[in-house]
Amino acid sequence: MLEVSAPGEGMVFHPVLIWDDQDVILIDAGLPPMATAVKEAIAGSGVPFERLNKVIITHHDIDHLGGLPGILSAAQQKITVLAHEEEKPFIEGKKHLLAKIEKTIANLPPEEQEENRNNYRNRETVEVDVALSDGQQLPYCGGITVIHTPGHTPGHLCLYLTATKTLITGDALNSNQGKLMGPIPMFTVDQKQAMASLRKLLSFEIDRVICYHGGLVQGDIQEQIKKLIG
Repeated sequence: MLEVSAPGEGMVFHPVLIWDDQDVILIDAGLPPMATAVKEAIAGSGVPFERLNKVIITHHDIDHLGGLPGILSAAQQKITVLAHEEEKPFIEGKKHLLAKIEKTIANLPPEEQEENRNNYRNRETVEVDVALSDGQQLPYCGGITVIHTPGHTPGHLCLYLTATKTLITGDALNSNQGKLMGPIPMFTVDQKQAMASLRKLLSFEIDRVICYHGGLVQGDIQEQIKKLIG
């Protein structure tokens, strides 16, 4: 679990780095100004940045996707980009999720609302090399299960790391002081669908959870998820 701070904003994000002898995989990539910080965090973990050969994007929100173009441009090696098939057109800029933007900017002054709309429409995009599907088993780093968890965005995914029984949640779950929290309605396209997606996580034996917002959670994971679902 990496800890990367957003410049001037005081927010800490938790991209995840996993690796074995063949692959080094980054899961999510921070905001646009954070590419260098993410690169340094990778090197700080003891893994040379030059070994990074895959990035999995949980969804196309700017705090998860924004740093990726800078990471790709800084790399001399080929880095394969993976994401869920339903999120692919949003990551590539071929589709826009303006309904979500409208929710997040509703209380801003009109000129700031329009600025945010334009920033979203003109966001820097990347090509997805590999489109993933629900339940797909990836053979990397001891095995990774793709879990499609729509609601926050249509193609949002979580990842289950078989070897360590670790769940990487993107924004399907958040945490605060070591306790799980549900998706935040203000930033979620379909809150009802997002909560329903959490039921899929109960079929996995989970020892620890890494939330992009909030970090590591351990202990009574199944019970915590059940309480959130209600």
